[in-house]
Amino acid sequence: MSNNQSTSAEDLRRVGGMSYLNPSAPEPWASFVEQIERVKPHLGHLSKWIETMKHPKRILIVDVPIIRDDGSVAHYEGYRVQHSLSRGPGKGGVRFHPAVTLNEVMALSGWMTIKNAAVNLPYGGAKGGIRLDPRAHSQAELQRITRRYTSEIGIIIGPDKDIPAPDVGTNEQSMAWMMDTYSMNVGGTATGVVTGKPISLGGSLGRHEATGRGVFIAAREAGKRLNLPVEGARVVVQGFGNVGGIAARMFQEHGAKVVALQDHSATLANEAGVDIHAALKHVEINSGLAGFPGASPISGDDFWLLKSDFLIPAALEGQILPERAERISTKVVVEGANGPTTPAADDILQQRGILVVPDVLANAGGVTVSYFEWVQDFSSFFWTEEEINARLEQIMVGAFDAIWKLAEERNVSLRTATFIIACQRVLAAREQRGLYP
Repeated sequence: MSNNQSTSAEDLRRVGGMSYLNPSAPEPWASFVEQIERVKPHLGHLSKWIETMKHPKRILIVDVPIIRDDGSVAHYEGYRVQHSLSRGPGKGGVRFHPAVTLNEVMALSGWMTIKNAAVNLPYGGAKGGIRLDPRAHSQAELQRITRRYTSEIGIIIGPDKDIPAPDVGTNEQSMAWMMDTYSMNVGGTATGVVTGKPISLGGSLGRHEATGRGVFIAAREAGKRLNLPVEGARVVVQGFGNVGGIAARMFQEHGAKVVALQDHSATLANEAGVDIHAALKHVEINSGLAGFPGASPISGDDFWLLKSDFLIPAALEGQILPERAERISTKVVVEGANGPTTPAADDILQQRGILVVPDVLANAGGVTVSYFEWVQDFSSFFWTEEEINARLEQIMVGAFDAIWKLAEERNVSLRTATFIIACQRVLAAREQRGLYP
């Protein structure tokens, strides 16, 4: 009997019944499915549609071949998953990372559905990725990879279909290549096909800082309700890229003391507070925190034990596991990354009285300003950075208020409250649209 035939019903349940996923490696999709299951009792008559959330609408797996600089031919596996299109076109980033899997991209697309609905953007959730290490490729190779990938997924993306954006391992240059490739194939400049583009190609002011700014806003709003002001707070940040770096800078600018940082190259601490501006300059030059003279190296395990008021995991998913949740010494976890806390760890943090501001709320600043960029591209009318930041503030604070209120009313976590609001919106749209044919 083949392995597929011997797979048990329980194994399939762990991955939401998906026969093409590996039951022995169920994460992070299994975490998303469990989070969906937890909100089912709160959805009333809409719960009949809950299976919709556990079945991505469309999954595209593509081969991405290129000729490398040395003349050899290389093949890379790429994905684009559209989890839900019930409320509008798909929206989600494209990740270049050696650990990218279909399972991961599926989970990220699901979280994008929740995130977009939680802040009431007219989008569904999508995500893309290619399994490769961008640091092992030249700019010329990355351009060829990006363009070929865009051509392969071009049949399902578009300004009114699915709008990619930058994610881990990609940036505004990647989006410029994607926009140009799509435009060449449709015979006209289509700036709205991606967001996170350079300003010169229809990008939005404020987009680069938007995710980190949103994380800071979410932390500040949580602090207000806990009587825990940002000024004077101790902050620990994992991940020092576009999200963690910007969030750390904003904490420092508002009077907080960032006492530890961690990225792929180093884990550093300074009880007097790290000079974030100096650290950002060091990373810009050296591509990592390693060797930064303004803090002392500590072990990766000790990083999680440091006492703090705000802990910001802003790296990759699956960082806060149950064993870490038992030992973390903080008051508030603000998830800058997608899926950094597993459901089991979530429960432990809640039992210990540690507030978790979930990713699907905390890091929604990026997609919110991506929405602003998309709207500006359609109208060819662009806003000032002050207008964009003010609109972002309004949306983030409004969403936080509604989620906090529901969490108190239902006596549930902020994550569950966020999923309740998001699922109600997505499933109401699904019900009202009906099934075709």
